[in-house]
Amino acid sequence: MTRENQIATWLNNSLKNQEYTINPASSDASFRRYFRIISNNQSFILMDAPPDKENSKPFVDIANILFKAGLNVPNIHEADLKEGFLLLSDLGNKTYLEELNHENASTLYKDAYLALIKIQKNADTSSLKHYDDSLLMQELQLFPDWYLKFHKSYEMNDSEKNILNLTFELLIKNIRSHTEVFVHRDFHSRNLMFCDGEHGKNPGILDFQDAVKGSIVYDLVSLFKDAYITWEEEQVIDWLIRYWELAKKNGFKVQEDFAEFYRDFEWMGVQRHLKVLGIFARLNYRDHKINYLNDLPAVENYLRRACERYRELHPLLKMINKLSLI
Repeated sequence: MTRENQIATWLNNSLKNQEYTINPASSDASFRRYFRIISNNQSFILMDAPPDKENSKPFVDIANILFKAGLNVPNIHEADLKEGFLLLSDLGNKTYLEELNHENASTLYKDAYLALIKIQKNADTSSLKHYDDSLLMQELQLFPDWYLKFHKSYEMNDSEKNILNLTFELLIKNIRSHTEVFVHRDFHSRNLMFCDGEHGKNPGILDFQDAVKGSIVYDLVSLFKDAYITWEEEQVIDWLIRYWELAKKNGFKVQEDFAEFYRDFEWMGVQRHLKVLGIFARLNYRDHKINYLNDLPAVENYLRRACERYRELHPLLKMINKLSLI
């Protein structure tokens, strides 16, 4: 039986043989696919996650955590983890990326960082995997394994390998000192839905199945240093200060000196952007998803700008500048 036939059989059972229409809704960087189902004047989203490639249980578990914490996440109407099908409530068809502009950005980003405060304050992290040194290093290794090797066709010499390893250790040492909270891991404009009231309160939150317990600034990096949409640094700093002030009011353990908080944000960003460069290269060269190459320049720029500001990161900056000539 084809996957399409499996979907049809499962939907017929789930919808009790009511008539329905099915159309592609979106896909993501994994093997998951999403379809919009209209049945009896009601809209649903079908998540198709082939069980040999994707485990849907974390999605269900973390959706429940976020729902209990008061966030706008999809309700799960039906779930078949063995077959890899979930029937979800529909949070609409407009992402933040599609809706954001200079006139509404401050309002929408305020909604987003208020949601982050709520997650960090209320979400239960007891069952989450820890964003530990091993996972951070595993992510960092994507940079040499995929971005350098495949995208740049670059072979490091022993000195450069040493520089990269020392930089990785510096980053992880800094991250280890951060306050730890619920971390979505991809809290950005493609995973936040613009909701008009009918679909709940902004933002609708998707793609949270890889959540972990880790740095308080990680999701802020995903949000404000987004690979898919960029803003002036002065604007990012303004939003970050507003979050920082709210975090202090809510009793989070963050630095009293914003400059120190900003440094942690920047260094966390370097870790994430090294990882993202590797992931985007892998998506192109292994998975043949070529559009992600279009997003490399924004990420490269974030990385370069952060490394310019901190003396300890200048050896990495030298390597990045060298790579830009290739």
